[in-house]
Amino acid sequence: MHILGISCYFHDAAAALLRDGQLVACAEEERFSRKKHDFRFPDLAIQFCLQQAGIRPQELDYVVFYEKPFVKFQRILQTSVATYPRSWRPFAEAMSQWLKEKLWTRNLIQERLGIPGERILFSEHHLSHAASAFFCSPYREAAVLTVDGVGEWTTTAVGYGRATWNGQGRNELVLTKEIRFPHSLGLLYSAFTAFLGFEVNEGEYKVMGMAPYGTPRYLDKVAKILHQDADGGFQLDLSYLSYHYSDRHSFSPKLVGLFGEPRVPESEFYTRSSGLPETWDTRALKQNEYYADVAASIQLATEEALLSIARQLHKDTGLSKLCVAGGVAYNSVANGRLLRETPFKEIYIQPAAGDSGGAVGAALWVHHVLLQQPRTFVMEHAYWGGGYSEGQIEAALRERGLSAQRLSDDRELLDQVAGALADGLVVGWYQGRSEWGPRALGNRSILADPRRADMKLIVNEKIKFREPFRPFAPSILMEAVPEYMDFQEPERHYPAQFMLYVADVRPEKRAVIPAVTHADGTGRMQAVSRKTNPRYAELISRFADRTGVPVVLNTSFNLRGEPMVNTPADAIKTFLASGIDWLVLGDHLVKKSSIELPGAVAKATAAVQR
Repeated sequence: MHILGISCYFHDAAAALLRDGQLVACAEEERFSRKKHDFRFPDLAIQFCLQQAGIRPQELDYVVFYEKPFVKFQRILQTSVATYPRSWRPFAEAMSQWLKEKLWTRNLIQERLGIPGERILFSEHHLSHAASAFFCSPYREAAVLTVDGVGEWTTTAVGYGRATWNGQGRNELVLTKEIRFPHSLGLLYSAFTAFLGFEVNEGEYKVMGMAPYGTPRYLDKVAKILHQDADGGFQLDLSYLSYHYSDRHSFSPKLVGLFGEPRVPESEFYTRSSGLPETWDTRALKQNEYYADVAASIQLATEEALLSIARQLHKDTGLSKLCVAGGVAYNSVANGRLLRETPFKEIYIQPAAGDSGGAVGAALWVHHVLLQQPRTFVMEHAYWGGGYSEGQIEAALRERGLSAQRLSDDRELLDQVAGALADGLVVGWYQGRSEWGPRALGNRSILADPRRADMKLIVNEKIKFREPFRPFAPSILMEAVPEYMDFQEPERHYPAQFMLYVADVRPEKRAVIPAVTHADGTGRMQAVSRKTNPRYAELISRFADRTGVPVVLNTSFNLRGEPMVNTPADAIKTFLASGIDWLVLGDHLVKKSSIELPGAVAKATAAVQR
């Protein structure tokens, strides 16, 4: 049986394919279209999934969409009427999109895939989120928490899941309580994202990255907007916000009156704790430190709200395991606190916790809940995207006129790369199938030496072309995690393998790996398993042999504003357009110092290297 899950139209469109309950493939549309956060119908991602399974669209038993368009349309109509006339402009624009395409999702799927309407099903947004966590987890029974901006009406939901692995009993996934739009933790965080000068649905992780440079001095001001209940619920004072009636502004003049003027987008950010540039002025420094304090305040308020919800959920269910999904589940600082500071003993979050993950969740919900098929699958790794052969890599290199050294002996290849990293070179590391979700986990990664404090600035400014305060992740051998991080038994905690936990770097190790240690002494770690990514683990092991440090700096293989690389051609393009020194494509090694670059590329590369 083949079930295709689809998510699209809002952000991060994706497709996922199950065969008899086992995941075959899943990928975001942006990886193929090269348009970051591509929300359009995922034709290319669907095509990839079908090719990976070796089937035609007509062989699909079911196609399931991750939410119910008519219910979401009802919410838009009702909220637009309730906030008229302020909502007239976004309402008019929304109607053109809905009446043209979004309302006719079933018809569109029929046309694009050529399958009858009775094979097309619809889940609910937060049910898809819940299924993407629970039915990917290793748990027979668990509490479930989903938190995002908004689905149809729901913004936060709690419940439980129960599953059978041997055909006895029934699979259940029940959401028992919800908080509805316009009261939304995700949209509140996005409003502060905009206030702090970042793009909504893109810059939330920048707010999380800015927060360690500040102090949460303004919790009292945030509390004027976010009112928390004793039972874990919350409400927002909507007079400070405008996302419920505007598609251009997410906060109102009243919030500006409370917090002052918003940060200018793209303005230079630096504080005393981040390090000062060569030229700086006192006024800008004072403003930046204020904005860092605002970021720290909304971050801490969000964490406390999530902790309150989770503690009440534990009281209600009495369960020891928790599954979390929704865009807010990318908040790895909050995730770390959920594990440390609630009664839950284990937490599962799958790598694509946001809307793209709804494609997997919708398919799993049909298989396990509607069809009551027993569970046989656990998502133990994130490598579900496109993979390319050594022959395809060679063809991509030839097309760009590049010569490469092919090293089929793993020992020689890994020794050379480990040595380059230890010598301070930056390496583009392209291996196997691409990652599912927004985190590079050792298959589409840029790697560097975490021991060099200056490497953070080098990779941010000369490789990624992005803000210098942005943090990087430490990829740590699984067995070495407790030595470097205040985190025990990482093999039990899948989010640690998916780069979804922030934990304290041990005080004695902070000076050892300064490039991946945040300003507050924490790190967003990836625990690297020899079971799920043996080549990456062995590379880190070889680096440890040379340096005594079983850690490498890891960031996603892309430039600012671009999706993560997918094909060998994408990787080569990024390599040539940046200051990356070496590129490893499968078994092929390209050293920038040994190739003759085209004139324009050579000038650009020389500029970034300077």
